[in-house]
Amino acid sequence: MESAGTLERGLAVLRALSADPGRRMRATDLTRATGLARSTVDRVVATLAHLGHLRIEDRDVLLAPPLMELGEAYLACGGLAEILGPHADRLARELDESVSLAVLDGDGVRLVGRFTRRRTMSIAFRTGELLPAERCAAGLALLDPAAPWTEDDQLMEPGLITVAMPVRDGSGKVVCALSVASHTSRHTVAGLRAHALPRLRNAVADMETALAAPVPPSAPPMPPMPPTAVDTSRATKEELGAEYLQSLARGLAVLVSLGSARGGLTLAGAAKVTGLPRATVRRAILSLERLGYVAAEGTRFVLLPRVLELGYAHLSSRTLEEIIRPHLEDLVARVRESASVAMLSGDEVVYVARVPVTSIMSVDITVGTRFPAYATSMGRVLLAGLPDDRLSAITPRPLTMHTVTSSGELAAAVRRARIDGYAVVDQELEEGVRSIAVPLRDRNGRVVAALNVATHVSRATVDDLLRDVLPVLTETAARITNDLAHIRQDLVPA
Repeated sequence: MESAGTLERGLAVLRALSADPGRRMRATDLTRATGLARSTVDRVVATLAHLGHLRIEDRDVLLAPPLMELGEAYLACGGLAEILGPHADRLARELDESVSLAVLDGDGVRLVGRFTRRRTMSIAFRTGELLPAERCAAGLALLDPAAPWTEDDQLMEPGLITVAMPVRDGSGKVVCALSVASHTSRHTVAGLRAHALPRLRNAVADMETALAAPVPPSAPPMPPMPPTAVDTSRATKEELGAEYLQSLARGLAVLVSLGSARGGLTLAGAAKVTGLPRATVRRAILSLERLGYVAAEGTRFVLLPRVLELGYAHLSSRTLEEIIRPHLEDLVARVRESASVAMLSGDEVVYVARVPVTSIMSVDITVGTRFPAYATSMGRVLLAGLPDDRLSAITPRPLTMHTVTSSGELAAAVRRARIDGYAVVDQELEEGVRSIAVPLRDRNGRVVAALNVATHVSRATVDDLLRDVLPVLTETAARITNDLAHIRQDLVPA
């Protein structure tokens, strides 16, 4: 059972990092927190970093967005967020209050969906967060589902009030609680109840109808996971040597595979998806079951809410700038020029992240700066991700003697960026500034942002940018895109 033990030790390291994600931890800290040997911690960290779940910054060990695939597997396996999410989001918009979905997890309730409203005083619950069941309305609703509704009058925190109702599936089993949260500067608990309860009842009824609906025909069997996802090949082991724990990678692949079908998988199904021997899959599932991450339901195995404790709450709440910054810092260190990320806002680009190079002469731009999209390299690749008719509404104006001002030339430049996968703009925004940009895509493959490197014309020619910067820029964009693939919320500029 060595492979199962290795999986358990790997999960112990992830739990230690997730318990206090705001604290910088090194291998020595993890050794103390887990009680594992230092050599074991080093091998676990090296393996998880290779899988992309952790990032090493100096000697600090940090959670990385790809780790969210574990929590995403749980959410997909249960299907509650997918089925009930649209109803919860509509309720949040109708009430103009924050709404959440929660399930029981041991002595607490774990949030599996949150639908917030933007305002100065916000409700900062996070998907994956564990709350004490007896101190919140959602927990009280799940502990006493016979109650028509439950309420929390500042039990969780001064000023915070919630009203909740249980939600049942087609068999009448309570599967989650739907709650509405506000604060006492907006409502009393009685006022929130009067405001929310009628629509809350309607939303629960709609949710229960959705859960009682016949399950659509099963999708075709999932294809085997690609070797890069499972990472079980002998070549990987040989490449990385003794530091690589193949059994840990395999165990995590089994965990993720259970989310490939709603309602989980059989042993044979998980073996087919992962491409692993059935005996290997069985050992991993027994270990996950023992730790409370998996349960058997008939012949299938399903993921449990406890999977979300593995860093999901922390990672799901990170801002776009927090996700991107480590990659920008690495890019700047490699090319020794300033790097930025921008998004499209109307006909302008707005900078959402930036790391300047340390230099006497540098491009002085801050987060929040806006420029006309037509005159920037990031704007060109962002416009290239849109239908051509968007360009007809843009009237380019000269900003320098180099600016493209013809609609036809602009359309040609955008088409070229779409074909090439990058754009170079040479002194069109400002004399002396030359830049190159590539697109960043979300989990659906849509262009949502752009990454660029900008320099002074005296430091790099266009050929220099294409030869020296573009390969590094493209590699960095791939890593950022991989991180963005794990972000559920829509990405919009501030």
